[in-house]
Amino acid sequence: MPVDPNASLEITAFKWVPDFAQGFVRDLRPRWACEEIGLSYAEKLIDVENRPAGHFRRQPWGQVPVLDDNGVELFESGAILLHLAEKDERLMPRDLQGRARTISWLFAAYNSVEPLMFELGNVDLFSKDEEWAKLRRPSLIGWCEDRFDRLADALNGSDYLAGRFTVADIAMATVLREAGETDLVSSRPVLAAYLARCLARPAFERALDAQMAVFAAHEPEGEAA
Repeated sequence: MPVDPNASLEITAFKWVPDFAQGFVRDLRPRWACEEIGLSYAEKLIDVENRPAGHFRRQPWGQVPVLDDNGVELFESGAILLHLAEKDERLMPRDLQGRARTISWLFAAYNSVEPLMFELGNVDLFSKDEEWAKLRRPSLIGWCEDRFDRLADALNGSDYLAGRFTVADIAMATVLREAGETDLVSSRPVLAAYLARCLARPAFERALDAQMAVFAAHEPEGEAA
């Protein structure tokens, strides 16, 4: 619970991904939201190397997650988090200002912070041996540091982005995890404490366990350590 093959809510996820991506695939976000409110969901698992043609009709780029809520389909994790937040005020306040702050920070996580994490991942992981990546990294880190400083300033004195835990924190915490082995989070005590606070939530731990259990169950031959 809340993973239930008979649930009317269905999250599409990958059966397996390489080790570096495990625990970071974005179906983690709606899983976490469902765990926070005890909302049961079924899993629809697809093969990352052989994505069915029908999946591209549901998600134009063949990515995950896709949410099917009793016939209502959504893609993009931010849209899915907003949809789930409308179901339960534990994920988003119902007062106008609380709702506005939650939505603003949700968009900030995906528009102002995550694009930098995408680029950093490309520089540090996928293109690390390329000369352009070595040249790009110093200025990219400087840009990231400025964004993280501003985020730390905004969080200073608050446990969570909107005052209490919301889907905005699910978005931001999962984005901050993408900083990887850099010190962008650890060198900023406010951000380090914030991330630790979010990841210590039992709902996050259950969501991560559920995702990792899928990968373990579909480990290809020859991939196990």
